[in-house]
Amino acid sequence: MSMTLDRRQFLTGSAAAGALALTGCAGMAPRSETASARALYDSIFEGMLRTAPEMATSLGLDTGELAWLKSRLGDSGPSGKMGVYRPLLDHLERLRQIDRSALQGQERGWLDTVLWLGDRMSEVATFPYGGIGGYSYPVPYALSQLTGAYQTVPDFLDSQHGIDTREDCDAYLARLGAFAEAVNQDVDHARADAGRAVIPPTYILDKALTQTRALRSERGERSGLVRSLVRRAREKNIAGDWGTAAAAIVDGRLAAALDRQIQILTAMQHDAGTNPAVSHLPDGERFYNLCLRYHTSTGLTPDQAHQIGLTQVAELTAELDPLLRREGLTQGSVGARLRALGQEDRYLYPNTDAGREQLLGDLRRQLEAIRARMPDYFGVIPTTGMEIRRVPPAIEVGAPRGYAQGGSLDGTRPGTYYINLVDTRIWPKWALPTLTYHESVPGHLWQGATVLGNQAIPLLHRNIGVSAFGEGWGLYAEQLADEIGMYDEFPQGRIGRLQSFLYRAARIVMDTGMHARGWSREQSIRYFTDEVGLDPISATSEVERYIVWPGQACAYKIGHTEIVRLREQARAATGANFDLKSFHDTVIGSGDMPLEVLATVVAEWTAARRA
Repeated sequence: MSMTLDRRQFLTGSAAAGALALTGCAGMAPRSETASARALYDSIFEGMLRTAPEMATSLGLDTGELAWLKSRLGDSGPSGKMGVYRPLLDHLERLRQIDRSALQGQERGWLDTVLWLGDRMSEVATFPYGGIGGYSYPVPYALSQLTGAYQTVPDFLDSQHGIDTREDCDAYLARLGAFAEAVNQDVDHARADAGRAVIPPTYILDKALTQTRALRSERGERSGLVRSLVRRAREKNIAGDWGTAAAAIVDGRLAAALDRQIQILTAMQHDAGTNPAVSHLPDGERFYNLCLRYHTSTGLTPDQAHQIGLTQVAELTAELDPLLRREGLTQGSVGARLRALGQEDRYLYPNTDAGREQLLGDLRRQLEAIRARMPDYFGVIPTTGMEIRRVPPAIEVGAPRGYAQGGSLDGTRPGTYYINLVDTRIWPKWALPTLTYHESVPGHLWQGATVLGNQAIPLLHRNIGVSAFGEGWGLYAEQLADEIGMYDEFPQGRIGRLQSFLYRAARIVMDTGMHARGWSREQSIRYFTDEVGLDPISATSEVERYIVWPGQACAYKIGHTEIVRLREQARAATGANFDLKSFHDTVIGSGDMPLEVLATVVAEWTAARRA
């Protein structure tokens, strides 16, 4: 999945190009509408770096004149409600003044994309609760199992805040202090929202409490936050008593802030109910419609999306039936048979540390095998590193099943595909290749690395995410892997691919069912287990993920369906002139865009191929 500007979507070009764009273009007198638009994009991007210092660090831009950002974290208070998109809103009226008719080719698509995003963010800003926070899309709750500084900052400090100098260690300590302040801001935000009757369901609060208490229980120099700094300082031979300094913050300001968070989460349980729907919140129906519009980048109503999901579930169930029969599974629903296949010992890894390492090793081999095939299907071949890691155990209880995190701007930190190994039994071997293709190659990491290497794309557009485009591409990557024969030697993997599509279609049904049609949490979990065959652990995680990320579940399959439709439409229109490499490079070579904009881009490509 993507956690998009989330973990998946911090993607951009070279550090040298970034510095040139920020210091050069923004200060030049515009010579044309194109130059005016580019200058605005650069101003917005630089504003994003200052608004979200974590983004600057993730991209490797917290150096030189921007080195001060390495000691900061983004604002979690009311003024930070719109997150990285605040600078876009500040420049929106100037963007609207750009004469689109004076732009050519991709430049029109880039303007259309930022205007579309600006309009959506303007709508988010009208709500007194919710906001963007640390993600690139609207979320209703300041604190949940997936939202809040406590959930994102520890992994960020360990995996993205580099330690090479004494100044880096000092910056780490400063960020530990900022982390405590961010937790306090989240607490104040959650308390204010509770006063507006915006409270997560009790089972969401339970998970958030479990994770907060786990972080709070890490004390002194045994804390992961402290050990990360001490270990890396030692590896670089940086003298200093970093453990004592960091432990003082962890046991002092941070512990006090986490205690406050535990108190507010506990207090909110008194008034929390079990209704999962965002629509039951104040003006919640409008909030959900906005989320659905944002994540699908279409005008679909909840009822229309729900029907699309039902239709696709039926079609995919029919495709899976004969494949399961060939495995000897002939009785019961497709969902029940998928669940039975997922429980067969021959397809399971031991739920031990050794089993987890074996699983990770198999994934790495799958990544290398498909990466070697890519020159046959793409004209642009990224050279940056890509790796696979386990989701940090401290957050795996509430974390998604898998996600990708983009590499640094200069390519020195590779893109990473994270897999949740809280229980290896949720990952039968036939389901894993598909996840690899989705999250890494030719999915999210490949897409991101392609954008990362294209210096013709404005830096802003290398760092904005559109859910239906990015997640639609992830599913398209799964289909492409099948089309090029990656399952030929392991046909059971095709069952995994179809199940992946099935549960993405079921997500549309579940998300609209919960947030617009009155489904309960339990009904939604049963739907996943009955129709898709997900184990109860995974089904519960999926449903609770979309309770706090309304609408995002619909992005995947709707985006995939549109990309495939546009491909086949272009193939039919161009005939012998159809070039799959060129199509792929065009689709992912301009950065993320709304599906409505993508249709225009593909139409222009098709017209050029027909000429």
